Amino acid sequence: MTHEKQTVMSEPDLNLLFALDVLLAERSVASAARRLGLSASAMSRTLSRLRETTGDPLLVRAGRNMVLTPYAEGIRERTQNAVFEARSVLRPALPGMNVTHLEQIFTLRANDGFVEAFGPALIAEAAAIAPGVLLRFLPKAEKSDRPLREGLVDLEIGVLGEMGPEIRVQALFRDRFVGVVRKSHPLAQLKAVTPQAYVDWGHVVASRRGLLSGPVDDGLAEHGLTRNIAAVVPGFPAALAVARSSDLVALIPASFLISPATEDIFHVFELPVKTHRITVSQLWHPRSEVDPAQRWLRQFVREVCQRLMPE
Repeated sequence: MTHEKQTVMSEPDLNLLFALDVLLAERSVASAARRLGLSASAMSRTLSRLRETTGDPLLVRAGRNMVLTPYAEGIRERTQNAVFEARSVLRPALPGMNVTHLEQIFTLRANDGFVEAFGPALIAEAAAIAPGVLLRFLPKAEKSDRPLREGLVDLEIGVLGEMGPEIRVQALFRDRFVGVVRKSHPLAQLKAVTPQAYVDWGHVVASRRGLLSGPVDDGLAEHGLTRNIAAVVPGFPAALAVARSSDLVALIPASFLISPATEDIFHVFELPVKTHRITVSQLWHPRSEVDPAQRWLRQFVREVCQRLMPE
């Protein structure tokens, strides 16, 4: 009688998959350790185990930085998707998607103006219909699909920029630029602001990149006019703050002024020249396309935004 030696394959430690996802996203042992709440030495040991398990170095040093190996680059998106699917499987099922039982943190990346204008309504209404939901808003330092691809945010909200072809997009509302001055400004006394009256005053420009011109300048150029730019600030909330306490005119998206409280502070007028309308959208990664909780979130955000900014 012969005895055949059987080889027993040991099951991989799936906790390593979550660590691998963070390491590939951060490309840094120290950053991955901070994100996972581990010490740097513990994260280094985890990387060693991952290298032994995969048979690949995964992260290698290039000067002062770490870079992914070709194998690591090749499995990065597969790893993200596997982690997302694992979390979806382990999340408690919600029969009939009754959002009153939903307990989840949703992360939305948006600029300060959107949070100030729409945040109060989104937060209040979410608390009323889904008390277990927490909306976490993150700042939008740059236009990039990296947070969506790496699962760091659930929704990106803003004007469509350079996003990967796989990113899903849905329009929320159409916006337009308006002129804004303090309530007691002389322009507030005019029935209609003419191009000449518009340029007779100094202007504050909102530009994250420090640009001196905006969407209104092409229209003014057709009249042979230019604005006197007195100040450039990083964003629209800062431009409103300057206009509130000076004679400067601000150029602001109308959505930033939907709060009734702004009526007592600012005078808003239609621009004397035409500018293009802006489409504000919500964007998400296809991995969350059919998730019931994510679908509810997208529908909820769209309904609130369209009610506050009807066509």
